[in-house]
Amino acid sequence: MAYWKIRTQLLLLPISGTGFPSLRGLRGQNSRYLRDVSRWANDKDAEMLRIGYVKPEVVSWSPRIIVLHNFLSSEECEYLKAIARPRLQISTVVDVKTGKGVKSDVRTSSGMFLTHVERSYPMIQAIEKRISVFSQVPAENGELIQVLRYEPKQFYKPHHDYFSDTFNLKRGGQRVATMLMYLTDDVEGGETYFPLAGDDSECTCGGKIMKGISVKPIKGDAVLFWSMGLDGQSDPRSIHGGCEVLSGEKWSATKWMRQKATS
Repeated sequence: MAYWKIRTQLLLLPISGTGFPSLRGLRGQNSRYLRDVSRWANDKDAEMLRIGYVKPEVVSWSPRIIVLHNFLSSEECEYLKAIARPRLQISTVVDVKTGKGVKSDVRTSSGMFLTHVERSYPMIQAIEKRISVFSQVPAENGELIQVLRYEPKQFYKPHHDYFSDTFNLKRGGQRVATMLMYLTDDVEGGETYFPLAGDDSECTCGGKIMKGISVKPIKGDAVLFWSMGLDGQSDPRSIHGGCEVLSGEKWSATKWMRQKATS
């Protein structure tokens, strides 16, 4: 039985004369929900989507930021790191004039992109499908996953993920959303920082107190945020950065999603 059906039936069990569900009704429906969850163990789609494990947490509505706790399994985190480690190179940023990747002191990590062949591996396909379902963006609109490693004193200064050049818009249009997945959690610092989120909120970024909202890297968690607003325009408030790593290594995997299919 689907969860929404359970919720619908729950609302049909009122306390007499009040219209609100009774405690007995709540207990009964909760038991049925738990029995239903147990059936997902034999459901391949539910397993692929980590139903019963992933817990969404809305961090901000403007810009739109959602933390998806337990998005990746520990095995998936280690798998991505193992693929990436032998092929890490100094990270680049997009040159706004040429649209090509160039080295910059704005971004000091090392990284690599998965190949089209690796994208067909079963575990990668499972991650890709999960990203597509939770973001509600078709898988074919996604760029290849990039895996990054930040060592102590490395960072990524605040930037936008959407393009300012026309060169990159030719393949799939503008970037609309990003799924940032954390692969390790034995790290101090390394938060993902949104300086224009949270109005007057304060947060920790690389050991410093800053205005805005930050998300601490926790292995298996993911941050879904939108570079495009509900009005269909690029959202300047989606500016974000990777805070300086103070100790340990921060590993992450990024999936950028476009308006149209990328291939």
